[in-house]
Amino acid sequence: MQTKIKKVKFEPEYKNPNYTVILECPQGNELYIKFDYTYAMKKYIPLKVEYDGVDKGAKLSWYTNHVEKMTVDAFLEKIAEKINKKYNFKNTN
Repeated sequence: MQTKIKKVKFEPEYKNPNYTVILECPQGNELYIKFDYTYAMKKYIPLKVEYDGVDKGAKLSWYTNHVEKMTVDAFLEKIAEKINKKYNFKNTN
């Protein structure tokens, strides 16, 4: 993963755990992602994405495919694994 995590807000108390991250991209730009883990679908889903302050809705594949060379699922899973480890949170899926 080329992108570095700068800031994290983790909210495990919701029905679906919520993650908010600010990432530093390889080009120096900032990527903001709010996502959650959906137990029904057993995967991470982006809820809101901003790239250098520009709202991208919930679309993230343009970034993950082009820069990270991976799927949105794999990208969010890697981020969530790091956050879950830091907060000692275990997904019970």
